[in-house]
Amino acid sequence: MVKPRTAELVLVTPKGDPVGCLSAVPVATPWWPDIEPVVQAVRDHHGIDVIVLRLLGAELEQPHGGRVTYLAEVAEPVRVAQRWTGVLDDHPRRHTFARPSGPAADLAWARARLAERGLRPTTPPTQVRTWSLSSLWRVPVEGQTVWLKVVPHFFAHEGALLALMAGAQVPVLLGHDGGRMLLAEIAGEDLYAAELPLLLDMVNRLVELQHLWEDRVEELLALGLPDWRAPALGAAITDVIERTRDDISVEDHATLADFVRRLPDRFDDIDTCGLRDTLVHGDFHPGNFRGDGRALTLLDWGDSGVGHPLLDQPAFLDAIPSACAGAVRAHWLQQWSAAVPGSDPPRASVLLAPIAAARQAVIYRNFLDNIEPSEQIYHRADPAKWLNRTAALVRAGMKSG
Repeated sequence: MVKPRTAELVLVTPKGDPVGCLSAVPVATPWWPDIEPVVQAVRDHHGIDVIVLRLLGAELEQPHGGRVTYLAEVAEPVRVAQRWTGVLDDHPRRHTFARPSGPAADLAWARARLAERGLRPTTPPTQVRTWSLSSLWRVPVEGQTVWLKVVPHFFAHEGALLALMAGAQVPVLLGHDGGRMLLAEIAGEDLYAAELPLLLDMVNRLVELQHLWEDRVEELLALGLPDWRAPALGAAITDVIERTRDDISVEDHATLADFVRRLPDRFDDIDTCGLRDTLVHGDFHPGNFRGDGRALTLLDWGDSGVGHPLLDQPAFLDAIPSACAGAVRAHWLQQWSAAVPGSDPPRASVLLAPIAAARQAVIYRNFLDNIEPSEQIYHRADPAKWLNRTAALVRAGMKSG
């Protein structure tokens, strides 16, 4: 059971000068990146408005809940601030939206893009989320709501990809610049609790998209999408196993060392199954769909890359009810069999399972390499967790084979 969250805020001015700290306040939700209720709680308890910049520390060793300390920016003097004796350092991997005045610059950019479209904000923007992977603001404008999303450099291809995919069932892009994106509101709700018919439709949408992009891999790579094709992914898996060896058991490391030695042959076997490299969503699960019963929109393309289309399958199957997994997997493989006559998706799926798990370890290792230490708490345990899963899948495959 997740503990309730309380938030303590260390305050700075827009120039980064320390102001003091606020006593901890109870927050309505336990999720650390969920910032809207933090801002509301501070307003209710202390009577001031803040912009949360980043996580400074947490009581617990992993998310979520417990006592959390954030750095926040205030524009006006704060009488209720208490003396704070900590030290605020700089770090070269700090995201722009985690620095004082960083969110203000993002909002100024958004206002300029809206003005170009003749749209005027009707009320102040609301900070919804900020954490190691994104900053999200809700901006009410005349007749609609738009969203400002800002991501780190390793996700910065998302805006260019959405522009290239215009017309598909993806978010409508109103403007982008590097990691900044201005997105139109999407009708409906997030579909974490989708049931079987809708899950099957989600798979259909992904397969259609991936089949469409099979001949445009070079365009995707030119946008900066990561390369998860056999040679590059094999090298990345080898690297993450070696770098994580102190965090996994001797048995798992031995299993993974043998797995790496046999990776070229495994990739060759996958290639004979007949499915081509294409666009991979990278974080494909029901919660990244939004819908209203009439349309489905697939969100959050920052994790996307280029590789085997079935790399998206294991994480999706993990995220849905176990009672649905068999039917969804069978439907998924049937869709690819129909899309590519003569291919062997079932065999490719089995061969890819440990590679897909190891790719997850690669992704989380990349996050850790590109975010500052105080925010690594979100992902610190993930490379070892996914390599444990990889080793278990390898051993299971050896027994079944």
